[in-house]
Amino acid sequence: MSPRWQPLPGGAPEPRSVGESLGRVSAALGIDPALLVEWPQLVGPALAAHTRPRALRAGTLVVAVDDPAWATQLRWLEADLVARLGELVGPDRVVRIEVRVRGAVTPDW
Repeated sequence: MSPRWQPLPGGAPEPRSVGESLGRVSAALGIDPALLVEWPQLVGPALAAHTRPRALRAGTLVVAVDDPAWATQLRWLEADLVARLGELVGPDRVVRIEVRVRGAVTPDW
């Protein structure tokens, strides 16, 4: 066991299923698990490699990007993505996308 590994607070140190972990993380972020799973298909592989949905609050999906150029691309696609997200997670759950440039985006959700 890695010296840096520690169990989650209140959690058992046993491995968890991916589904259970994804559900816990998505609930903490306020994001539907389907959105996390379907993100690469929604935005395409190139954009997915440089973006990560981070939170969904009051109809605003916060997305981290690793470079301003990808932020521009995401903003340009916003209307189309909001429509696709409506089909995936329900109408009016996502009404706008807020883009934040964060440097390297890793799948650390």
